[in-house]
Amino acid sequence: MTPSRYDDAYGAWKADPDAFWSRAARAIDWVTPPAKVFDPKRGVYGRWFPDGVLNTCWNALDRHVGAGRGAQPAIIWDSPITGRSATITYAQLLDRVARCAGALAARGVGKGDRVIVYMPMVPEAAIAMLACARLGAVHSVVFGGFAAAELAARIADAKPKAIVSASCGLEPGRIVKYKPLLDAAIALSPHKPDFCLILQRPESPSELTPGRDTDFLEAEAEAPHEPCTPVAATDPLYILYTSGTTGAPKGIVRDNGGHAVALMNSMGMLYGLRAGDVMWTASDVGWVVGHSYIVYGPLLAGCTSILYEGKPVGTPDAGAFWRVLSQHGAKVLFTAPTALRAIKKEDPEGKLVGQYDLSKFEALFLAGERCDPPTAEWASALLKRPVIDHWWQTETGWSISGNFRGFGLFESRFGSGGKPAPGYDLRVLDEGGQEVPRGQIGTLAVKLPLPPANLPTLWNADERFRSAYLETFPGYYNTSDAGMVDEDGYVWVMSRTDDIINVAGHRLSTGAMEEVLAAHPDVAECAVVGVKDSLKGQAPIGLVVLKAGVARADADIARELVALVRDRIGPVAAFKEARVVARLPKTRSGKILRGTIRKIADGESYAVPPTIDDPAILDEIGEVLRAAEK
Repeated sequence: MTPSRYDDAYGAWKADPDAFWSRAARAIDWVTPPAKVFDPKRGVYGRWFPDGVLNTCWNALDRHVGAGRGAQPAIIWDSPITGRSATITYAQLLDRVARCAGALAARGVGKGDRVIVYMPMVPEAAIAMLACARLGAVHSVVFGGFAAAELAARIADAKPKAIVSASCGLEPGRIVKYKPLLDAAIALSPHKPDFCLILQRPESPSELTPGRDTDFLEAEAEAPHEPCTPVAATDPLYILYTSGTTGAPKGIVRDNGGHAVALMNSMGMLYGLRAGDVMWTASDVGWVVGHSYIVYGPLLAGCTSILYEGKPVGTPDAGAFWRVLSQHGAKVLFTAPTALRAIKKEDPEGKLVGQYDLSKFEALFLAGERCDPPTAEWASALLKRPVIDHWWQTETGWSISGNFRGFGLFESRFGSGGKPAPGYDLRVLDEGGQEVPRGQIGTLAVKLPLPPANLPTLWNADERFRSAYLETFPGYYNTSDAGMVDEDGYVWVMSRTDDIINVAGHRLSTGAMEEVLAAHPDVAECAVVGVKDSLKGQAPIGLVVLKAGVARADADIARELVALVRDRIGPVAAFKEARVVARLPKTRSGKILRGTIRKIADGESYAVPPTIDDPAILDEIGEVLRAAEK
């Protein structure tokens, strides 16, 4: 391994942040280059490149075609659910995006207008996003298949002039009809869009509402090319509503200039990719990971991006990911740990990997939730490639910490999210806002200002932004994640601060207990939550999903798990209950709904989270927990 230049790069940023980001900004085409890098007097905590003017779509498409990359694949659509695939070159994508922008503009969409995109994993989702960016319109992607009430709340908050949607989405074995959900959401919302563009999918076409709905492909085909609209660097590119919100939706704002600079910089610095390389981010365009590294990041850097309409298992088997990597020659795969755990559960020995040529595959990146060390170790041994867990949030738009291929990798430590990225002054604070010593758990917080591409505010809600993120620790952004930084500077994200439980006065991380449970050879995935206890205040309970083919008695495995936690963490954890379940409740992005599990265990009322993958699982969990009480 070549020596890493990370320390020098991080030190250079810290010594002169303006110079660091000024150099990064030179990788972007500007209509008016920014004379000022950061203005601390603008916005809630300051604004990046406040006098710069650019267009994000130009930087993602036009400049690459102009530089002779028009024949290079921009997007490879791979859909095992439909059995279809397509390759779209940069020139073809530019043509379609310019026409889609023309179709929107002809119907009145312009700079600053909002457009909601409610789409499955098809190329038209990316085309709609880029078309909005071309016009200077603000897109808000809502995960396809979201319930009507949740979509209605986002329509009411964003007040879109238009909605771009599809007749249906596809899941293994079923069709999710989007159009009835869209119609119901518009009926519920006090705000009505002027028009909708509807992509008719052959699997289930829908009836269009006269006077409001237009066929997406027909509108695109009939439209002239629309040129790029210059926008201020501080103008919003998109709004992304966070999952699991209660009450009024919380719209994360992303600006144009800081976003383009930071994402372009991250493609080389973090992922080690250059123009022409193939990147596969196995996420959905409805989540922030899909925004950043299916659509914008790869295209800004002139890479080829794989857009995958499938699952890690079941489309058709647990070798699906290895097939995609092999077939399309991806250098980097970015996915969630839950996908790896699903593959590991179905193919624990990794036999399916041997069926595919992975010679072009170089590194696996994980994010979305902390990856338990046993899963990372399994993937590392199986793939014989770097396995890099990196930590970031919807609010940040790119990685807070990681391991940086562009600087040369340093030693990975499974369970750690790497070291802070240049741009993030990360601290660990106690409840009073004081820094704690290295190696002690506290709240992870970023000293202001946040770097480019991080949220400058919430949509139409500056005060809510301050109260949600900045007031707890004045001068810092509160990540609401708990963890520590060790003596060597590695970041360990253990859990959300809500998942630090108090057992008889001892503050304990449920993430540390999950790490122990995941190390058991029969366990595929797990969750630990703290439930009310009349004696100790809270007591942990563990729910585990077993690997495929495990035939041992659940009670025997549960006893072993209790003994493991007592041995490795100690009696102080008061871990006395482990239960085997068929599956865990998750969001569609793969995050385990620990807060909902806790409410079920405590007998509290709860709302079915709008992002849940399968609501029926909550009843199953309730039965298991009630059996545990008896």
